Amino acid sequence: MAHRPYVAVVGPSDATSQETRAAEKIGRGLAEAGAIVITGGLGGVMAAACHGASAVGGTTVGFLPGTDRNSANDYLQVALPTGLGELRNGLIIRAADAVIAVGGAYGTLSEIALALRTDVPVIGLDTWDVEGIERVGTPAEAVERALQSAGRRPRS
Repeated sequence: MAHRPYVAVVGPSDATSQETRAAEKIGRGLAEAGAIVITGGLGGVMAAACHGASAVGGTTVGFLPGTDRNSANDYLQVALPTGLGELRNGLIIRAADAVIAVGGAYGTLSEIALALRTDVPVIGLDTWDVEGIERVGTPAEAVERALQSAGRRPRS
């Protein structure tokens, strides 16, 4: 049985309107392709990606920093409270076959670093300038490259 790709969409909770528009398009595109969208479960880029995915019937999973499921964004279907704070970033990356970084604050930078360190492909849209990120110019390109990369990543 072929597995559906799990793609993490990471970015700031205090995202710009441009970042949230891009993340929503990315979430929608991933869901339309059958991918499961993973986020940190809160606002900004995370909520926008979940909104886009849920609008077309996609599956959204969020690893929350705290212990309260009620802190999850309204578009999250599976809310997993971790009680780990920003350490949950490691769970997000370990669950993903590929990562799309949109914009970015320091939390996003940590997720990028964890992904690169563990050989999870990172696709970047207007994000940190870090060696190893495959940079793209549009949400559609981000979706396409993430799905291609996820399909080539061996599952252990």
